[in-house]
Amino acid sequence: MAGRSRNTPDQQPSEAEGLLPADYDLADLYGAQSGDEDPDDTAVLIPPITLPADAELAAAALAVPLISRVVALARWVAPHREVDEHGDLGEADRVQAARMLGAEEPDEDDVVEAMRAWALACDLDLVETGTTDDGAHVAIPGPDLAAVEAGEPAAVLGLWFEAAELVRELAAEAESVDPEVVEGGGSDDSDGLAEVEDAHDQAAEILDEALHVLYEATAFAEPGAETVPLGVLAALLVVPDGQEPDEEMLGEITDLMVVLDPMLGDLAELGLLEHRPIDPDLFEEGEGGADGDVVDTDRPLTDEDAARFGTVRLTVLGQYAVREWLLADGYDAPLIGDLAELDGPALLRELAENGQLFAEPELKAWLAARDAPDAARELLAGARGRDAQSPVRRYYCVLGLAELGEEAAPLVRGVVDDPELGGLAREWLRARGADVAAAEREVALWRVVDSMAAVMLLTAGEGGRLQALVADLPVTDNPASYFGEVWRVPHPMTAEVLEAVGELHLDRKVAKEARRAAVKARSLRGQTG
Repeated sequence: MAGRSRNTPDQQPSEAEGLLPADYDLADLYGAQSGDEDPDDTAVLIPPITLPADAELAAAALAVPLISRVVALARWVAPHREVDEHGDLGEADRVQAARMLGAEEPDEDDVVEAMRAWALACDLDLVETGTTDDGAHVAIPGPDLAAVEAGEPAAVLGLWFEAAELVRELAAEAESVDPEVVEGGGSDDSDGLAEVEDAHDQAAEILDEALHVLYEATAFAEPGAETVPLGVLAALLVVPDGQEPDEEMLGEITDLMVVLDPMLGDLAELGLLEHRPIDPDLFEEGEGGADGDVVDTDRPLTDEDAARFGTVRLTVLGQYAVREWLLADGYDAPLIGDLAELDGPALLRELAENGQLFAEPELKAWLAARDAPDAARELLAGARGRDAQSPVRRYYCVLGLAELGEEAAPLVRGVVDDPELGGLAREWLRARGADVAAAEREVALWRVVDSMAAVMLLTAGEGGRLQALVADLPVTDNPASYFGEVWRVPHPMTAEVLEAVGELHLDRKVAKEARRAAVKARSLRGQTG
């Protein structure tokens, strides 16, 4: 899947004009999501997701109506059924196939739907066609039918994913085909065919970018809030980070919504998405020609108004498929629980280096695979050290201990006198009502520096968390005395913490003393090597 280029298609569908009025507030159209941070900044970081077991995914795939029709047709041809030289059913068998699929009195539409399923069954080799020794053309069930009907996860998911790749390709192809070129051009119309090919590549890129955005949006969404208005999806592809959409961008968003809408509908048929298409009446309303209820642009959009512009939600099958495509394109698309086999020290190292986005669910998955005492012992072992990442390891250690609760208490008690862990251990125990003395002054100051260092590393100094810690420092009326103690704390980030206090503290006297202490801390670090 291609990375997002934020480009809109060259083609400008005439029916898109006026779909999204220029005076609409996009915040009304897609709510708070429009202000979310775009995960695609400089490095491509794919957030981890949780997927159900393969057996559950396979059951979901078999429940997709199109797939169930494909499997039913493959079973129906047994032991064999006559076809023409092109592998197509005769007229009588077409009607019979439609009836077998549930149409009591099949009409033309029922037959067309049955033949779409037939074509897909043949493309997936769930139905195989060939010629017998006596020259008859027949169709027979493919070799994988038995495994698919038995619900074997590998067979079912293999079949479904192959179908998803076909539908994904056909969706882009259908969006890019120009009937005037295909029907009106001659066989030597190379320029026209090249235009179709370019349009197909562009449509495929747009679809891939949209799926990438949906994958990220789903990973970041709160449970139950995974549905994305089509305007949000288009805006994320058009509007640069940190900018508000101008009138030109609104037009591009509208055009992109119209391009995406039918392609997403095709993918929804296979269960990758749940999709509510754009209300076709909106096109007429934009031109002032509809008699129905027109969306009132003078008031904020209701949820129902916004839904008329189209919505989409990536299903678990969709997450599965998009992740496979991302992996095929060389992205690292992790699953929550990938770190469950690591020991405690390795887990904390990995989280400190790469786990800021989803450390808590990853910790929960790791803890679920272990007994509480063993987990606490491993986390405490991994939290030791005075290297550059050690404050972050201790931060995640505390998060893990909080999940374990009282079962971790005996192990935590065992480190109350540890020079690196004693401060956090005493805090943790006292917060739970344990009869444990507070840390000695030197240990308490070391813990303050360590906690601030962890937040600095996790946030790169941005946001309000560090500012809040700085404001809450227990500085007395004599900051020179307080920082005279702090600069001597033998922590690897003492100087950096003091510099941050000097930059962020709102009391000028406190900030000045912190900067002076930072200079002394750097000097001390230079003397001690």
